Amino acid sequence: MSVIERSVHYTISEVAALTGLSAHTLRWYERIGLMPHVDRSHTGQRRFSQRDLDWLAFVGKLRLTGMPVASMVRYAELVREGDHTRDERRELLETTRRDVMSRIAELQDTLAVLDIKISHYAEA
Repeated sequence: MSVIERSVHYTISEVAALTGLSAHTLRWYERIGLMPHVDRSHTGQRRFSQRDLDWLAFVGKLRLTGMPVASMVRYAELVREGDHTRDERRELLETTRRDVMSRIAELQDTLAVLDIKISHYAEA
């Protein structure tokens, strides 16, 4: 196998350093089904792939949306079930998108109020 063909694997401590997640959180994600099956070395050490890192980046984005953990786990289950779940996955993401858009609107309204107050103090 050439160097190019070999896939790179990361230890749990390397993934923790790369993602900012603790090893405990990474183990918890795996235990609750939020992480797909993580490969193991012959000694039982977790070996994360680039695909796992990409998944964790996506999960991080879902966390930022405020999506409940149960919904993220459900999404992960749907991904593992295969292509026939695309519609349900899309619906879940569309619902989350609507929630995010609503929160953005609320924040824009809040920002406008702050701008008015700041302007008031600047003029005083």
